[in-house]
Amino acid sequence: MVKNIWVLSMFDSYFDQFTEFGVIGQLFRGDRGGDIDFKFHAVSIAQFNKKGFKGVDDSPYGGGVGMIIRPDILKEVLIEGVVKPGGYKSIKDDLHIVCPAPRGKTWTQELAMDFAERNLSKKSKDLVFICGRYEGIDERFLENYVNEYISLGDYILTGGELATMVILDSALRFSSGVLGNKLSATEESFFNNKLEHALYTKPFSFEDKEVPEALKSGHHQKILEFREESSEKITIKYRPDLKDK
Repeated sequence: MVKNIWVLSMFDSYFDQFTEFGVIGQLFRGDRGGDIDFKFHAVSIAQFNKKGFKGVDDSPYGGGVGMIIRPDILKEVLIEGVVKPGGYKSIKDDLHIVCPAPRGKTWTQELAMDFAERNLSKKSKDLVFICGRYEGIDERFLENYVNEYISLGDYILTGGELATMVILDSALRFSSGVLGNKLSATEESFFNNKLEHALYTKPFSFEDKEVPEALKSGHHQKILEFREESSEKITIKYRPDLKDK
């Protein structure tokens, strides 16, 4: 089963390192042994425009600062850079288009899990991410083609590339076979609105601090109790707001 992930960007080379290293790089190279063969495609918006970068955006109607990415250019890129090479019959029937933007729901661990279930499964449509730049994207393109908006938080980035990488990095972890241990995703921070418990490795003693006795006891119940208590303490100390959720 092959699932394609397309990204439309003014600076497609942004994603070179993202798709090369770490767990995500291994996933796109097919080295993770999952149920789905993910293929990543970074498409240059300027590549399908006769004027290159210069003709992609224009000044806003009504005046104002910044430049707006043109809707006709984005549609052309979508058709020539995604639909035709991907062999799709219909944009709306075959693709789920995502746009990182302030109007979207704020990204959380829960939303990452939900996104993976909806959009990174065998039955889901192929994904297309639209990376905005400059002042923004013409509203008509957004209304006609974007299916989902996602916001990383209440702040502004210079473009959608970083947001797209964050969304994919956090959501793809929940796809079958991506993480070596299935429990990894359920024993980390934000699962059940708690931070992860304290972690220890060798050496046993470091700067007069030793690994807690419970962790070297070999007693499963004692280890579990320590981790639950540690998680509770760390959450209350650093993120008490999580306890209210």
